Order: sequence, then C-alpha cells, then structure tokens
Amino acid sequence: MSMATGRARTAFAATTALAGFLAAGAASADLRFWTTEEQPERLAKQQEMAAAFEAETGIAVEVIPVSESDLGTRATAAYAAGDLPDVIYHTLQYALPWYEAGILDAGAATDVVEALGRETFAPGALAMAAVEDGVASVPVDGWTQMIVYRRDLFDAAGLAPPTSYDNVTAALAALHNPPEMFGFVAATKVDENFMSQVLEHVFLANGVSPVDADGFAPLDAAATTEVLEFYKAIADASPPGELYWDQSRTLYFSGNAAMIIWSPFILDELAGLRDSAPPTINDDPTSTELASKTGIVTNFAGPSNPDGAAWADIRYFGITNDADTDAAMQFVEFSMDDGYAQTLSIAPEGKFPVRRGTADDPTAFVEAWAALPVGVDRKAPLAELYDPAMIDEIVGGLDVAQRWGVAEGQLSLASKMINSQVINRLVRAYLDGERDAAATVAAMNEELAKIE
Repeated sequence: MSMATGRARTAFAATTALAGFLAAGAASADLRFWTTEEQPERLAKQQEMAAAFEAETGIAVEVIPVSESDLGTRATAAYAAGDLPDVIYHTLQYALPWYEAGILDAGAATDVVEALGRETFAPGALAMAAVEDGVASVPVDGWTQMIVYRRDLFDAAGLAPPTSYDNVTAALAALHNPPEMFGFVAATKVDENFMSQVLEHVFLANGVSPVDADGFAPLDAAATTEVLEFYKAIADASPPGELYWDQSRTLYFSGNAAMIIWSPFILDELAGLRDSAPPTINDDPTSTELASKTGIVTNFAGPSNPDGAAWADIRYFGITNDADTDAAMQFVEFSMDDGYAQTLSIAPEGKFPVRRGTADDPTAFVEAWAALPVGVDRKAPLAELYDPAMIDEIVGGLDVAQRWGVAEGQLSLASKMINSQVINRLVRAYLDGERDAAATVAAMNEELAKIE
C-alpha cells in the first residue's frame, strides 16, 4: 500500500467506530462481495453464480447485499478500518472518486479487462471509468435511454428513424395530429428526475455540457439555443400539462403517441408481459402487437454534434485495495466470462451486455443475453419479441455512452447541477414563454455558476 493511500486513510478516522461494527459482521468466506442488487430473486441469482465459482475454483464467496443509498457511507467506513470487501458492484458515480481516494485497485481492474480482451468491451463503458493507464473498475452492465417510436407509422410516411433533431422535427410535421396522435410526449414536470434525464440526453446529443475539466463551463449560446428550440418543438407536439414517464408510457401504449423517450425497462411492458402496465392499443393486454410496431434509437444527434450521444447508466465491479487480489480478479473474470449470462440474467431488460463476446466468438454474450427471459407476469426472450437490428441498436448505445462530467472528471459537480433542477426549471420557463432563448441561456449560466 502506498504512503498516499495511508495518508488518505487517516482522513476517515472519524468513521472507524462504524467500520468496526461492519467488520464484526464479516463472514469467514474467502472473498466478500458487496452488491446493490439486493432484491431476493436477484440476490439468489448472484448466490448461484458464487456457488458455481466456488465449485470451479474452490474459492468461497460471501454475497453481501448493500442498499444503494448506503453504499458510499459503508465503503468509507470499511475503508477507514482497512476492512473493505474484496469486490463491490457499484454505480458509475463511485468509479473515479473511489479510485482517487485509494479505495479501488485500478491495476487489478485493468488487468482483468486486458485478460478478457479490451476489444470485447463496449468502448463507452470503458471510457466512463478511464484512469491513467487503465480503468478504475471493470464494466459489468448498463442501459441506455431510448427514443421509442412507431416504426410502422414512420415507414408508412417514408420517414427516416428519429436519430437526429432534424429527423424528429420532420416526423412531428408528418405525424402530429392531436388528440388522435401526439407527435411526442416530452418531459415537462420540473420536479421529476425523468425530466432531468431526458434533458441531459437532449443536451448531450448536441454536444452541450455545463462542465469542463476546470469545473463549471458556460453553456455555448448557439448550441444551447438549438437545444432549447428543439425541446420546444417536441413540447409543442405534446399534450398540455405536467408530463413525465407515466403519461409518456400511457399515451404510447394507447397508440396516441408517435415518439417518447424512455428507459429499456419499457421493453417487456411493450410486449404485454407485465399486467400492471399493459399496452392498451388493442383489447388484448398480453398482445405483442405494439412491440412489433416499435423501433428504438439510442444514439441521437443534434446539428452541432453530428456524431451524437447516448445517455447511459453503467455498473461496475470494483476490486478494492484490501482485496485478496488474485482471488478477486478470478471472481470478476468468472462473472464476466463463464458466469456472464448468469450476471445479466439478474434483470436482462436493464442489464445490457457491456462485454459483447470473446475473441473467438465476438457476439456470444449479446446472443446469450437476447435469449434470456424478460417480463414479470409472463416471460419471453427479447430475441423473440424484437428483430436482430433492434437488439443491435439496444446494445450499440453503450459504444458511445456518455454522461455529463464523466470525461472531464467532474461527475460530482455535474450531478449537483442536475439534482438542483435549475435546468429543468429554466427550460420549463422558456417553454411557457417567460424568457426567450438568449435570456434562458444567460439565466442558466448565472444559476449553474453558483453550484459548487
């Protein structure tokens, strides 16, 4: 352990009492694995994978559920006591801060990626955890936000898929015919996190970010104006009211919306596999009709950023600096190779494979994932519900996955800006005609500059 790591540890001395409590509860397994997938069914799948790993290697793994909201506090306490688990399944937000604090062993994570084959991983997922000479943690799974659209209506009207601002606005002109058909259902409810996610995606699509390597970066006036004008176009083609994920799904499911933005957790519902959220486009709530008429787009581009971007949430395996390093690396390699289908089976509709396959079989894990059953009240594999091109699009978003502040090392600041809902509030005021675009950009810059 380096002197820098030792010095960093002393900063956490105040939490050693809690850390001692955590250490007292530790089991005597060869490896301890913390996971935020704590629901009983998901926990059981991870325990099955741990048992398979033990059968193959003789290394016993204790699977320890940790609530996502407690993960940061528990990791800090365990770190202060020198009693971190060997491996932590964690969210994107911890990858770089934990590496900088000395919690994560980036060398071990990088060795795992190299051993498995860097080229077999989605580039965007690796880039989000990139550190000098490697990665802070090993990407495990992720999902990308999607533009969900009525492919049958687009095809009938000769429209290109909604992969850009221009393609979306062209589709609005052709398909918006309320109340029978709304062109879009834009997020407009300011206090919903849904609006924050949708707006970040739309800003990213046009290459606009409020942070750079030094912290706050004033929003580019021209590119941000394009964002605002586009968002006003989709909002004008939406129903009135305070709109968020609920209305988006309801109107799309009833056949009254041509486009929405949603997470992939809609995929099983679209196919009539969840009784609590059935499609109502016809009289059969178990029908796959709407799924068959649906297309999706993950990478989406604005005029100032023709390459576009996908908004993604990625999860990682972090190997800690207190780990039995060799055994921990073996466990992560197993979980990402022989056990990878089991890892993804925990919730396939929200766990896209960030590792596509092996050097010998480059699509092995995508094919295995597409064959995993999804759904709640009924089960079916995604490959039976959606065609291969759509499966490729679903997974392909991870190649170009982005989030504000990740590449710049400012994810924490960007998250504070998002959570403040400043952008939501000022965009909504613009939509309501309270300010023009120029005044809105100026107000955003003024408000965002105050956040530290």
